[in-house]
Amino acid sequence: MTAVAYAVVRDEPPTVYAADTVEILQRLLALEVVARTPPVELDRSARGRMRQALLDERWADAVVEWIDTTGIAIDVYTHLHVYSDLELPNDLIGAQLQFSPLFRDDPA
Repeated sequence: MTAVAYAVVRDEPPTVYAADTVEILQRLLALEVVARTPPVELDRSARGRMRQALLDERWADAVVEWIDTTGIAIDVYTHLHVYSDLELPNDLIGAQLQFSPLFRDDPA
């Protein structure tokens, strides 16, 4: 089973980013969210702190500064299972379903 890290940027509309690991996700958020913010939307000191964090490759620090400055939340999830046909083979689903809670009768 494969797993990914993902983040939801709670802007309007929300945006979802996914990556192989949380470390890659931090870099992705730094590049796609923090670095793409127009400078006029940031005060001078926050802009400077974000730029320095990016230059120092402190991706998570840049993202946290962006959240603090913009007030836009980013929810980060470090482990989402990605299922494939190997984990959920179509020919076994019917057999598995009949043993699921929905198919159990309440004791009378």
